[in-house]
Amino acid sequence: MAHYMNSAMNQYRQTGVAAATVETDPVKLIAMLLGGAIDRLAFARGAMLRKEREAKHHDLRAAMSIIEHLRLVLDLKAGGELAANLARLYDYMLGRLPAANLADDPAGLDEVIALLREIKGGWDAMPATARRH
Repeated sequence: MAHYMNSAMNQYRQTGVAAATVETDPVKLIAMLLGGAIDRLAFARGAMLRKEREAKHHDLRAAMSIIEHLRLVLDLKAGGELAANLARLYDYMLGRLPAANLADDPAGLDEVIALLREIKGGWDAMPATARRH
């Protein structure tokens, strides 16, 4: 768990998500990472609409980095079918975002934002004793 926490915290800091003290609470960290990815995609969408290519690429890269990290730290053995479904969703997102970027397709970003919001909503609604990523 310590390695996961250090890795997740480094990812959290590297992507520029607003600072908070979550080192001792992996549940809050996952929720904040999901929120950070959603925020970055919203920023990228705005940049896309304003034709600000550099800002769009920066925020898309940050969001994809967070999603990739969330995918990599899934415990597929302990998480069973839920973790496998999350892995497939994260893989889909990581394929969808580059396509949306190339096509300057805000609907593609909206789709991934909606998926992340659904995951975050489910995560936030779980009882504390059932939360595991």
